[in-house]
Amino acid sequence: MLIGLGVVGWNWADNELNSRAEAQASSCDGGTANMRVVVTPSVQKPVAAAAQRWNQAATVVHGQCVHIVIEAKPSAQVLDALVGRAKLDTIGGLPAAWLPESSYWVSELTTKKPEMIGSPAQSVANARSADYPFIGLAGPGVDDTALRAAQTFREYLEQPAQQADFAAAGIKAT
Repeated sequence: MLIGLGVVGWNWADNELNSRAEAQASSCDGGTANMRVVVTPSVQKPVAAAAQRWNQAATVVHGQCVHIVIEAKPSAQVLDALVGRAKLDTIGGLPAAWLPESSYWVSELTTKKPEMIGSPAQSVANARSADYPFIGLAGPGVDDTALRAAQTFREYLEQPAQQADFAAAGIKAT
């Protein structure tokens, strides 16, 4: 019961924050912040299309316009960098969010480096052998604005226009 109320409360607060952000989107008084999202190559096209629409809308999070930069990298390479088997520089530094093709990669990260998890993984699309979990990351360079923007962008990916991009790429909607 309490969990249900918590979820309802979180969703209400989340919707309220999104409404305020949309109202502020016409101006970027707080400046612009870049947010890197590393994705598995198979979803680069639909996620990049979503990021382009997001950027054109000058989406505001925590008073700043957040400009999303999408980079495609193999999930194994990203995991190796995140858990320290390779240098973070091999993936361009710590991104604010990661979208691998499978929850397997998120489970590996959760097991080996739980402190890297900034927000829970949630699937944004599905394919025969993939569930495409989107996860916010935590660590140096990922501030509150980036963490909130990662969560907001994940929700954005779940909206009909972005789900249509996944479908057009041969990936089912959530």
